[in-house]
Amino acid sequence: MRLKREFFERKTLKVAQELLGKYLVRNYKGKLLIGKIVETEAYIGPRDKASHAYSKKEQPVKEKLKVIEENWGKIKNYIEDKDLFIKRILKLKNAKVTKRNLAEYLRGGHIYIYLVYGNYYQLNITTYKEGYPECVLIRSLEPILNLKNPKGPGKLCQELKLDSSFWGEDLVTSERIWIENDVNPHKSVLIRGIVRTTRIGIDYAEECKFLKWRFYLKDNKWVSKK
Repeated sequence: MRLKREFFERKTLKVAQELLGKYLVRNYKGKLLIGKIVETEAYIGPRDKASHAYSKKEQPVKEKLKVIEENWGKIKNYIEDKDLFIKRILKLKNAKVTKRNLAEYLRGGHIYIYLVYGNYYQLNITTYKEGYPECVLIRSLEPILNLKNPKGPGKLCQELKLDSSFWGEDLVTSERIWIENDVNPHKSVLIRGIVRTTRIGIDYAEECKFLKWRFYLKDNKWVSKK
């Protein structure tokens, strides 16, 4: 059964843990590509210095509004209340709004995807309410159907054939990609334990690099780093 909006609109740390064991399903040219989520990382901007939404220097209101208006056409169909959306963003301290990270501010259940070093994409899923830049990075998958090695955030995007066209995509309604509780309702998912540890590659995040906001399934060989 496909996950509904309510699942994603909860607290980010809770969603990051409960995504483990769920199935990411991609419909690619009529063929299903399926992987079990085994590793995630939570990002809660702007108080999280590892978040793309964090800015040490306060961004001018006019600049934020300009970014929103110039890119409104890309997100307008995903917004429930424009005034409330903007009000929440402007109320946040040390929040940065850019053309790239605007998808982070969408309500839970949308895709925030971006290119890293011009080589590979990373898949994030928005969480909590619209206007708050929070998301969960999907770090690794266990191959279930038509996948070979989706181990690590870059490889899983390559195998799932994900690119910038998925920016802002709604996982709740999309026909191209979604998340399910279990692809086989007659077979339960056994989770023996969840490991909670620090995130990877965020040494720049000062004290936030010590936050234990990475989660993975214990004893699963498809986790990118233990």
